[in-house]
Amino acid sequence: MHENRALSEARIDRFFNERLLPSVYRETAPLSIATWVVPGEPVGFAEARQAQYAPFAEGSMWGRPWGTVWFHVTGSVPAHWRSADAAVEIVVDLGFSAGLPGFQAEGLAYAPDGRILKAIEPYNDYLPVDAAEGAVDVYLEAASNPNVAAGFAFTPTALGDLATAGDELQYQLKRLDLAWMDSSVWELVQDVRVLRGLMAELPDTLPRRHDILRALGNMVDAMDPTDISGTAAAGRAALAEVLASPAYASAHRLAAIGNAHIDSAWLWPARETVRKVARTFSNVLALMDADPDFTFVASSAQQFEWLKASQPELFERVRAQVAAGRFIPVGGMWVESDTNMPGGEALARQFIAGKRFFIEEFGVEPVEAWLPDSFGYSAALPQIVSAAASKWFLTQKISWNETNTMPHHTFWWEGIDGTRVFTHFPPVDTYASEVSAKELARAERQYAEKGQGTTSLLPFGWGDGGGGPTREMLAAVTRTGDLEGSPRTQHATPAQFFSEAHAEYPDAPVWSGELYLELHRGTLTSQAKTKRGNRRSEHLLREAELWATAAAVLRGAEYPYDAVEAAWKMVLLQQFHDILPGSSIAWVHQEAEANYARVEAELTDVTMNALAELAGEGDDELVFNSGPFARNGVDGISGAARKSAPAIAAPVVSGDGFVLDDARTRVTVDARGLIISMVDLVAGRELIPRDQPGNLLQLFRDTPNQWDAWDIDESYKRDLKNLTSVDSIALTGDGAGVRIEHRSVNRK
Repeated sequence: MHENRALSEARIDRFFNERLLPSVYRETAPLSIATWVVPGEPVGFAEARQAQYAPFAEGSMWGRPWGTVWFHVTGSVPAHWRSADAAVEIVVDLGFSAGLPGFQAEGLAYAPDGRILKAIEPYNDYLPVDAAEGAVDVYLEAASNPNVAAGFAFTPTALGDLATAGDELQYQLKRLDLAWMDSSVWELVQDVRVLRGLMAELPDTLPRRHDILRALGNMVDAMDPTDISGTAAAGRAALAEVLASPAYASAHRLAAIGNAHIDSAWLWPARETVRKVARTFSNVLALMDADPDFTFVASSAQQFEWLKASQPELFERVRAQVAAGRFIPVGGMWVESDTNMPGGEALARQFIAGKRFFIEEFGVEPVEAWLPDSFGYSAALPQIVSAAASKWFLTQKISWNETNTMPHHTFWWEGIDGTRVFTHFPPVDTYASEVSAKELARAERQYAEKGQGTTSLLPFGWGDGGGGPTREMLAAVTRTGDLEGSPRTQHATPAQFFSEAHAEYPDAPVWSGELYLELHRGTLTSQAKTKRGNRRSEHLLREAELWATAAAVLRGAEYPYDAVEAAWKMVLLQQFHDILPGSSIAWVHQEAEANYARVEAELTDVTMNALAELAGEGDDELVFNSGPFARNGVDGISGAARKSAPAIAAPVVSGDGFVLDDARTRVTVDARGLIISMVDLVAGRELIPRDQPGNLLQLFRDTPNQWDAWDIDESYKRDLKNLTSVDSIALTGDGAGVRIEHRSVNRK
């Protein structure tokens, strides 16, 4: 019996792969292709439209790393296609390889008048054509972004830096032609994909599995392999009954929400993200035209602002769908930020800047924090989310934990001050679902709230590198809406999902404290210059706002709103969870360091101009103290100077080391540069445990199991060197401190 079943499945799979899939397009027709290679950075359509194009042939190589090539495609729809009212598409293969979209070549198609049509990507490789018009005239902006990820192996590469990437052409144009798409065959392909996937997830003991197998076999029998188009209707009829069988009454419910989660920078620079947003959003708008039930969410006000500046016509089309309630801004933050390293004020500004943009541009205020991919979540976040007038929180990343499995999927997250926010953690364990039967079964199987809750969220669509949902994913949502053996999958909005989940499980369990990610711990130390730039910028922003406000209030000076706002937006952007954590390519971090330098220069000007206003005319030297306490005899901004500043004595030699004493604390440093004693003189308490000196620097071998910039694995402890010898230890030049130098380390 099992052998016969295996043979039946093999027969079905072969028929699907060798007969059905190749028959989706009935006929093809050639197109004329010409190209213009952009000599430098990307240009707009108006400039590309006026360029000089040269003939180009299918099969030719194109695209240096990080380059742009414009393809001008012309031709005509064959007369017999037009008379048959055929569904006609331009089908493009820019040289796609197996793997995820968004990590290789991508394109954006324009009509001759400059209107964006849709994007071309590995799993979204078609462009509809109005057959009635007859003529074909399309411009395709193609980005030859190199596959830096190399299958997510993250091996060393020169491609991550424009200066070292070279000029070798990256891609071969494999296909660019006109095709007659057979809608009946395409629909049959979607039927088979859903049923074949579902069958694989069902236990052999269930009659439903055998019903599906029998129906798929009947489909093969009903069709003529030499006339797939003519017999597709018969094949669909053979599957109609098993597709119409309703889901179990107890079936889990999935709220299907389209998304793309576009990283604002990662294995590409921010300038490429600007184009990724346009490509993804254009795909979404095209799908909305085809499917009235489809909804899509997008976070990160920064990405919407980029779209408004770079593609205003497309932005207005997005605005219309936002008004219709189908294109839904979520998150309310400027970017999907890291939440471990930014200060509390910066995290608050993420919401202030993000919500302001969404309210001013769209008249909507997102009420869910949306951080599916950040590397852990500070216990301060519930308080900040609540203070920002948001009430829900979504993440998926904790499913990556390498040791402890998160015990809940729907719960109340309690912060350090006791504030709680209703939180969901999709059991599908991905923010880029393909709506496959395997994923749906996993979501139902893993859902931790069985017996209390009945629904979870299904975020679907290609992510990280963009792309978003595809028509195949929408077809799967439609077919699994009420299908026996499968969870019920229905299009929804975040508000619909969270409201329903909250209503059915108001007494959900409480998780108190940090949502710690047991992975990617190396992101707290990678790219030290980027991290220094962030912290320095946060301090400079405080200084600039403080003194500029004082100058405006006390002297009537004009507040430099635009300069401060621009600086904040740049700092908030660079807190994105692949920039500040140090997990991006070299190009991204070089830009980050340059951006921080500009922020420092601009904010220094703001601060000095404000101080000049406050100081007024005269030659006296003035000192300003922005701290809360007096320093060097100057009151802090609180106006509360200490009644008696502690006496600060110069360090004194003590044996082979030094003692530092400020009348409140006495610190003893030995000849190794280690702090062997720290006494709180007020409390009379020793703070350094015996045989556990402070200021002990330790070196560990940095060879993680997978990703160098990301992880610190437990095995790091096996290779330790304590720095207990110094090159020099002496008083500083002014005699006020002790300088300890470790200039070289011999690991042997």
